[in-house]
Amino acid sequence: MLIVMNHTATQSDVDAVARVVTEMGYTAAPIPGSERTAIGVLGNHGYVDDSKILELPGVQRVIHVSKPYKLVSRDFHPENTIVDVAGVRVGHGCRPVMVAGPCAVEGEEQIVKTALFVKKAGADMLRGGAFKPRTGPHTFQGMREEGLKLLALAGKESGLPIVTEVMSPDNVGLVAEYTDLMQVGARNMQNFDLLRELGRIRKPVLLKRGMSATIEEFLAAAEYILAEGNEQVILCERGIRTYETATRNTLDLAVVPLIKEMSHLPIMVDPSHATGKRSLVPPMTLAALMAGAHGVLVEVHPEPEKALSDGPQSLTFPGFDQLMADVRRLNGFLGF
Repeated sequence: MLIVMNHTATQSDVDAVARVVTEMGYTAAPIPGSERTAIGVLGNHGYVDDSKILELPGVQRVIHVSKPYKLVSRDFHPENTIVDVAGVRVGHGCRPVMVAGPCAVEGEEQIVKTALFVKKAGADMLRGGAFKPRTGPHTFQGMREEGLKLLALAGKESGLPIVTEVMSPDNVGLVAEYTDLMQVGARNMQNFDLLRELGRIRKPVLLKRGMSATIEEFLAAAEYILAEGNEQVILCERGIRTYETATRNTLDLAVVPLIKEMSHLPIMVDPSHATGKRSLVPPMTLAALMAGAHGVLVEVHPEPEKALSDGPQSLTFPGFDQLMADVRRLNGFLGF
């Protein structure tokens, strides 16, 4: 349920409504806006009798929200959220950001060389995996803490904010020491203990959609993070599993405008993991930006044929350079 206050409501009016909500056995979540304050009612599992609330001073109306996600919903939060990642702003009205780097950190020379190149080409953030959740246990699993240190070094050398994946609640503190944007991979989208822990650290989070997740499940996963107090969440579409096998996954670009209708959170796209094919990454990057994505993540490697992870979908340096030239032209057309 959402309680919308009059624009003339005082702080005392808001506090009085919050007290009544608490007395009813629910949690009150005030949502200040530019023109008026709203109060979200959390913890209800069915219809809430709003008669007591409607009689209170300053209350304009009550909206009954039946969605399992509330804090993520535009009903609760009509204004767009801008997420600040070490000075890089992501969200409505901001120039779409480009996040680039290898699937996995493989060594100092590889990650630093890539970071310096993508920075020069125009990337806004550096991506790279230190902890790698692979399908098979006998494949490269990442350099772990040493990989985090190398990422931090590459970020310092290039001046780019760092994006890397965290896989376990136990590793949240460690990864947070080295990174600027904490990524939750598709396989961990419903690792609820991890989501809760990320909600407590107040650091920006990139939440990827699970490979078989519905939109409702995707947004409900984000709700776990916001419910713990962290509103700095960026959603990411990375392809879903369908019957089609010509591509690694099926890139659901319709989710971009749909999410923007349903939620105030920024939405990005990862065409590398979605398609699994190098030649498809540039056109799907441009398509994602045309669909309204607030940013794109692409994989770039100095020698994709030697990559320890996801070489076939990684762009070469010349390929990324050309993509950035195309992105700049498109951004000009879009008014950025």
